[in-house]
Amino acid sequence: MATRSTNPLAGVVAATAAGGRLVFVPSRVREFGVTLGGSVMVPLWMATPLLLPMLVIAVVTESRLLWAIVWVGLGLTALAVIGLALALMFTVSATMVRWIEFRPQGNAEQLVIARSLRSSIVAAADLRRVVVVERLRLGQRKSLTVVLHTRGGTVECEPGFQAPMSQVGAEALLAWLTSQLGSAGVAVEYRAKVDRNFACPGEWWTRSHLAALWHVPVGEVDELAVRHGVHSYRYTPRAMAMHSPAKTVTVYDPDRAYEVAEDLRGQHTMAPEAGAAQEVPRP
Repeated sequence: MATRSTNPLAGVVAATAAGGRLVFVPSRVREFGVTLGGSVMVPLWMATPLLLPMLVIAVVTESRLLWAIVWVGLGLTALAVIGLALALMFTVSATMVRWIEFRPQGNAEQLVIARSLRSSIVAAADLRRVVVVERLRLGQRKSLTVVLHTRGGTVECEPGFQAPMSQVGAEALLAWLTSQLGSAGVAVEYRAKVDRNFACPGEWWTRSHLAALWHVPVGEVDELAVRHGVHSYRYTPRAMAMHSPAKTVTVYDPDRAYEVAEDLRGQHTMAPEAGAAQEVPRP
């Protein structure tokens, strides 16, 4: 029976003969396929609501004018598909970072940045810092990006479509990057960007959800929420509005709840160390 890998960076980090490689796009074919599919679907999605009614009317009325309009519309749609496909393929080829190789392993002096059609080399001495940016919405990750800040500018490295990089833990990634760049004195930082542009209480979290997230009894959720400034909202769900209008539900801001969970996790991690420091050896 096959055993599941316990490596938190499986499929993301690989050791090569030259150094350690961090993979963002494991398959160029799949990435180009996704890009090509998007370039085809977007023009069709925009043109269909306009061309389909005209096509139906042209078939029913047998109007030559409407048939001419339909054929012109199809031609323009085909041109839009071809133009968008070429533009996106060129953009992806020029900007998409496939992998970064830190050479040598564990003591990086230079970074090889491989793109689809070319590669470049950045000296570790030219790196100012490396930032792992995690974008969150409703307490859930939406994207994970590694940004290299160099003397000449920035290089943003985003995971490809369904790439393993998008699923790894930020802490494990930070630890690996630090192990590669620590000897060069390059700072590795973490930054969370929370998207708060929403106003749908139905997507906020309930007491039971927060209790599971914070690892506390449900009865302690309200007190912790007030103490840490987690916004709450009471409303009547639409499903209950007709039959039980007096029944309300209290929900909590998931983004702030996620930040509190990180703080509580840090406190629980430091607590044993603090307790050990207070122990006095018996005579």
